[in-house]
Amino acid sequence: MALVHTVLHAIATHPPAREALRCGDTGTSFGALARTSLRWASLLSSLHGVVPGDRVALLAEPGAAFVAALLAVWRTRSAALVLTPLHPPSERERLLDDADVRVLIATPALADEARRCAGERIVVVPEGDPWDAPGGGVVASSPADAGAEVALPRLDDIALLVYTSGTTSRPKGVVLRHRHVAAQCSAIARAWRLGPDDTLVHALPLHHVHGLIIALLCTLTAGGRVVALPRFDPAAVVAAAAEGTVFMGVPTMYARLVEHLERLPADAVARASAALAALRLCTSGSAALPVTIGERWRLLAGRYPVERFGMTELGVALSNRVDGHTVPGSVGWPLPGVRIRVVDDHGAAADEGELQVCGATVFEGYWRQPRATDEAFTVDDGARWFRTGDTVRLRDDGCVQVLGRTSVDILKSAGYKISAPAIEEAIRRHPDVVDAAVVGVADETYGQVVAAAVVARAGTPLTSDGLLAFLADELAPYQRPRIVRLVAELPRNAMGKVVKPTLARMLAADWPA
Repeated sequence: MALVHTVLHAIATHPPAREALRCGDTGTSFGALARTSLRWASLLSSLHGVVPGDRVALLAEPGAAFVAALLAVWRTRSAALVLTPLHPPSERERLLDDADVRVLIATPALADEARRCAGERIVVVPEGDPWDAPGGGVVASSPADAGAEVALPRLDDIALLVYTSGTTSRPKGVVLRHRHVAAQCSAIARAWRLGPDDTLVHALPLHHVHGLIIALLCTLTAGGRVVALPRFDPAAVVAAAAEGTVFMGVPTMYARLVEHLERLPADAVARASAALAALRLCTSGSAALPVTIGERWRLLAGRYPVERFGMTELGVALSNRVDGHTVPGSVGWPLPGVRIRVVDDHGAAADEGELQVCGATVFEGYWRQPRATDEAFTVDDGARWFRTGDTVRLRDDGCVQVLGRTSVDILKSAGYKISAPAIEEAIRRHPDVVDAAVVGVADETYGQVVAAAVVARAGTPLTSDGLLAFLADELAPYQRPRIVRLVAELPRNAMGKVVKPTLARMLAADWPA
């Protein structure tokens, strides 16, 4: 598989006049990004002492300033840690401490937020608008003009420290080198046919791999254009779709988009559906896409979202195909250059078991956690396989269906192995249900009992007994929930994933262990 040298190299060598990003009415060219990042890198090196191997944090809203700052960090051969204003200052401070960050870059709008968590660290706030000159940039034209000498990073330099979402354990820092990011961008671009003719409608958070690498950097590396929205808003996404070719989202986004569209008048629905149908690619990841939501999207937008499987540690490993060959409820086939295998509890090849991944996209280890790194891999026949912790089913045609996270989604009750996502899908088939999440609650007799938190559609008379009566025709007796709690909302993180440990603790109060 041919790799780009680095993402920075790819972006810096695209046609300079071509528009790379658009935020509202402001467009920024590839040339402006490259030149501004060069100037900012010089300032980081000469004024703030940033040297190769340092970790530099970024706290910036989506847009050109964020991309230029990220590229500037890479030009100093230091590693970037992307923070989010969605986290409280205490959480941001914990990550800064763990990554041993000395310099934090913040855009003016988030400067106060940066200072709240910075402590004694240097906070750098680029002053003025670096794109206020004709042609899109007030920047140095050469390294000499910029000041201190800067250089392109090497493939083995650390590009990013990205912390796991923490939905099943405490967040860990994933070390991604430039070669890992380059491999991920190349594999995704090939699988999804990303290129200069594409425009991505971007509404994902930037502190996770999905929004940062899979969406933003993959598109820019391929020479495509990004329309950056300040935040996810269904109406704004629909409006931006008119000029886009690609949308990447999480299941919660698709659910909210469907709800938004279904509330519109008929003529507005027709216009919105036409805009969405013109998108050549819509992908869904970071959590399982409920088939019910996928089918409602198909009715409105003309095609089922391309569901894929990815993790912070490896980017995208599997995907349904962009040629329309999509298997609802599955995550598809391995991407170019990615090897997978499925093993049982004894490490033997199986049709159902843990998914393990090997290839150039896979990270090497967790930041300063050698024990966690050793536990995450297994070596077999000279290959180093990453243990995803996901239980999957491998179909005869090689397509993979995720049954759930082994630690929280595969329940063991009365000797049965039960897939929580399968039960969740059955609950969502009830016409009065908006969403549901299923966990296991400890029980002395059964080991675990099935517990469900259910969000009912507003104004409906749904009851726990009514739902259980409905499930009698949908599930086997051992699969049916013994605990059902109707809730206003499910506990989620910034990427829309349900935080199941929190949910399990909440529902355990309803069961006498």
